[in-house]
Amino acid sequence: MGGEAADGLPNWVTLLRAPNPGPMTLDGTNTWVLRAPGEALGVVVDPGPLDESHLSRIVEHGPFRSILITHGHHDHVEGAARLAQLLGGTPVLAAAAEHGAPLRDHREDGLDLRVLGTPGHTADSVCFLVEHGNASAMLTGDTILGRGSTVVAAPDGDLGSYLTSLETLTAYRNVVMLPGHGPAQDDVAALARGYLAHRRERLAQVEAAVAGGAETPEQVVDLVYPDIDPAVRFAAVFSAKAQLDYLRHRNRESGTRANGLDRL
Repeated sequence: MGGEAADGLPNWVTLLRAPNPGPMTLDGTNTWVLRAPGEALGVVVDPGPLDESHLSRIVEHGPFRSILITHGHHDHVEGAARLAQLLGGTPVLAAAAEHGAPLRDHREDGLDLRVLGTPGHTADSVCFLVEHGNASAMLTGDTILGRGSTVVAAPDGDLGSYLTSLETLTAYRNVVMLPGHGPAQDDVAALARGYLAHRRERLAQVEAAVAGGAETPEQVVDLVYPDIDPAVRFAAVFSAKAQLDYLRHRNRESGTRANGLDRL
């Protein structure tokens, strides 16, 4: 019924991609439908934007026990209230109260679902570890993408929290990753380790840029991201601000100063 096949996924997972491609959403927001074989009720994760055609496709895969939200960015949650209405009142569950009722670990309809707090991309970001039989999957929202890297933008984003969340995800070896954007991946732990290495490399580059005279996020972007696509430069500026904030905080905590960071 309009589901998009993805190689290697458990047979209880279906991908429905929203028609909102762009520089920040890649091919579009991934809406994931989870239903254990033989069960009447499923779960839908991140209904995406308020797009009636996309929401109608989701309804075709109902009924659902609940609508789960990984974080409160509009491209993940905007359609949630309308979807709940179309489904006759299916509850929306989210970490932030403005987006739904509280999340909790639970087992129902043949699926074991565990909620992992993974703040950083946003303060309310969570991941869902879902298990059925011997198969498991981690739904990561925007904490880890299927392609490219995640923006951590102040004030809602926090790089220190984000690095801690990535460390948490390195424990889940060989667990299939179902991201909020981009393709599914075989091993969420491997992706988390790669993200950590990338972030640490970027932080070293930012420190070098500051030592070389950069005093603003814009100046850091000029030095660290010289070939940035103008369409996403704003995101690089947000990331640079988060990196500078993190480095200032780290240096205060350690009682040291990196050249130039005390000026920012």
